[in-house]
Amino acid sequence: MKQVRYVYLVVIDAFYTFLADDGWAIASHIALSTLMALFPFLIVLTSLAGFFGSKELADQAATMMLQVWPKQVADTISEEVHDVLTTTRGDVLTIGALLAVYFASNGVEALRVALNRAYAVVEPRSWYWLRLESIGYTLVAAFTALAMAFLIVLGPLIIEAARRHIPLIVESNETILNFSRYGISITAMTVALFILHAWLPAGRRSFMQILPGIAFTIIGSLISGIVFGQYLARFANNYVTMYAGLASVIIALVFLYFIATIFVYGGELNAAIIKSRLPHGVSLQAAQSLEPADSQA
Repeated sequence: MKQVRYVYLVVIDAFYTFLADDGWAIASHIALSTLMALFPFLIVLTSLAGFFGSKELADQAATMMLQVWPKQVADTISEEVHDVLTTTRGDVLTIGALLAVYFASNGVEALRVALNRAYAVVEPRSWYWLRLESIGYTLVAAFTALAMAFLIVLGPLIIEAARRHIPLIVESNETILNFSRYGISITAMTVALFILHAWLPAGRRSFMQILPGIAFTIIGSLISGIVFGQYLARFANNYVTMYAGLASVIIALVFLYFIATIFVYGGELNAAIIKSRLPHGVSLQAAQSLEPADSQA
């Protein structure tokens, strides 16, 4: 019973702190920023893929990105995504590409704001350094996505080579590739969450301090995707009736809002657990290496 009470108190504390930190509004900001950053990011992805001589990589990378989205949500924006990916671009080093990188990094900045609030930290770094860091994260994400897509493109060749040496592998290429694509997407999401919680906000937190919120975000996002997908399967026409041509955008925005809310609460949950384990007189900021441990709360 003592453990149950502890979990209950931590969950409630995280919820009330979520409300006090304007969690709903921050989640809305993240959702809109992410949606607005999505297509500039795809432009960067396509430009880089074209620079390396294979636009198929960009298509594979985008497919992996949408793999963990509910099918009903991914289908609503798949045509727009396809239009972006199939547009010929040779402007990797032009002003247009630089602006695309800048706008794509806005999504990272929105996540930073949310985590700084969740962990109750004040950002001491200069704005231009933070923006450069966000751009760096965006470019690393693009290169990583292309690298993982390259593995998917090589998948059929690897499978055929494995079949020649391991006859027990009888599954079809499509089945294995779909499973691999989904597995890679989940793995990439997990690694990204660890990086975001550990390094994006001010201060430093240990692996165990950020693990609960990450686990909550992954599980909550998967459940949210399943539930929202089932809802859309039955009531998608409601969005078409209400929003007409904007239905696909609104559906994607609502889904991102749910995911953003779960993400913000995951940060608040980590902060609540950290606070619950602090010795008397030690502040939350001190626990995150922001000030001396003997400072007052």
